Amino acid sequence: MILAIESSCDDSSIAIIDTKDLKEVFYEKISQNEHSAFGGVVPELASRLHTIALPNILKKTKQYFPNLKAIAVTNEPGLSVSLQSGVAMAKALALSLKLPLITVNHLVGHICSLFLNEDIQNNFLCLLVSGGHTQILKINKNYEIQILAKTNDDSFGESFDKVAKMLDLSYPGGPIVEELAKKGKNICNFTTPLKDKTRLEYSFSGLKNQVRLALNDFSKNDICASFQATAINHICDKLELFMKDSECKMLGIVGGASANLALRKEIELLCNKYNFSLKLAPLKYCSDNALMIARAAVLKYKRAEFANLNTELISPVSTDFRRI
Repeated sequence: MILAIESSCDDSSIAIIDTKDLKEVFYEKISQNEHSAFGGVVPELASRLHTIALPNILKKTKQYFPNLKAIAVTNEPGLSVSLQSGVAMAKALALSLKLPLITVNHLVGHICSLFLNEDIQNNFLCLLVSGGHTQILKINKNYEIQILAKTNDDSFGESFDKVAKMLDLSYPGGPIVEELAKKGKNICNFTTPLKDKTRLEYSFSGLKNQVRLALNDFSKNDICASFQATAINHICDKLELFMKDSECKMLGIVGGASANLALRKEIELLCNKYNFSLKLAPLKYCSDNALMIARAAVLKYKRAEFANLNTELISPVSTDFRRI
């Protein structure tokens, strides 16, 4: 078994996976609701809450210690102070139990969330949409990761949070905006960013400004409906440029914002148009979680890719995002 720890932002999570049958042996996640009062994640508060939550979860896993073969932990990208909480615990466990340590890029973990209980496939496109990242990826036949397009400012999920803040809604804003959008109409006439342009990138800052200018003229429900529809259209508009000429015929959607059901619906229509199969992570495991880290760690364990405990392991940005 492999025990994995995830603490890259504001979710404290520990999971244990069986390396032979990929069975979930243990899983728990504690989300930090305390940040809602501040309209976003406060790093110092997140760090303090991790130091409370992670040990409380770990206590429930002691019965599995004799069966562990490795310890895994998210070490990039993320908030430095949050990553430190998980890495410190992982190092302590690896040293005390005399086990190898496996470090995992949590974006790779998101890709692996598509294959929690099965062999990991290759040669497919993947849309990563989260609070920190928006990227179109290609995973080739050698499991190498190529970034085809990404945002040049806000991420898809971050733009939802900022719109929620403009509307005086609580944090995290994504689920709230999605819910209000169901009650509203797409009548604000927002323009889709970079529409009809060949630039292979995303940008949500201009759309955010359109929302700001509409605050006094439309209801919250209609603003949410119009913003969400336009943001999703922007995602699909650029994604279609790659899908129509791709030799790949599978698309995966991962990341916390991939839980947006309206986004899933529109991309499903796009996949039907171009004869793509659509692979989705279970809703429970869309956001940051330790089970996806454990699944990614199984691959690194089989390749004997272990970390050196005497080196600096934490990186706020991605440095190892080249292959699954």
